[in-house]
Amino acid sequence: MKKFDLEEVRAYIANTAATSAIIIGSDSERHKIHGVWHFTVTTAVIVHIEQCRGCRVFGDAETHRDYDARKDKPAMRLMAEVEAASRMYLLLEDAIGERSVEIHLDVNTNEVHGSSCVLHQAIGYIRGTCGITPKVKPEAFGASHTADRLAEILSTRAPSEGLTPHPGVV
Repeated sequence: MKKFDLEEVRAYIANTAATSAIIIGSDSERHKIHGVWHFTVTTAVIVHIEQCRGCRVFGDAETHRDYDARKDKPAMRLMAEVEAASRMYLLLEDAIGERSVEIHLDVNTNEVHGSSCVLHQAIGYIRGTCGITPKVKPEAFGASHTADRLAEILSTRAPSEGLTPHPGVV
C-alpha cells in the first residue's frame, strides 16, 4: 500500500472519460491512544469509471484528538468528517471538471441516532463550501460503506506492515 498521493488521484481522474462519476465520502472511528480519546477520519475518493465499468478507490486518513463531551452526540467528530470531505472535493475540483460528483456524509436523518445532531449544519457546510447538496444516510454509501471499509482495511494492515497508522491509496 502506498502513501496517498493527491497528484496521482488528480491525474487518474483527469484521464478518465467525462462520463465517469466521482464520489467523495468520509467516516470516522473513535479510539484511545495512551488512554486519551482520539478519532481517525478516513476519506474515500471513488472514481466510478464511465458510471458502469467498475471503480478505483483512493483513500486517506488522519487522526485527531476527540474533545466531544458526549460520545452519543459526536458533533466535533462528525464535523471533522464533513470538513475532510469538503477539503478533498476542493483539492480535486479542477481535476473533476464537468464530471458528475457526489459528496456522501455519514450523517443520519433519523433523530434517534447521534449523528443527526449535525444534520443541518453538515448539509449547510457542504452547500456553502462546495456548492453541492450532499447525500446523507441511507443514500451515502461512499461514507457509510466505502470509507468505513477503507478505514477497517487501513487500520488492520498498518500494524502488520510496519506502516504509519493510517497511510494511503487503495
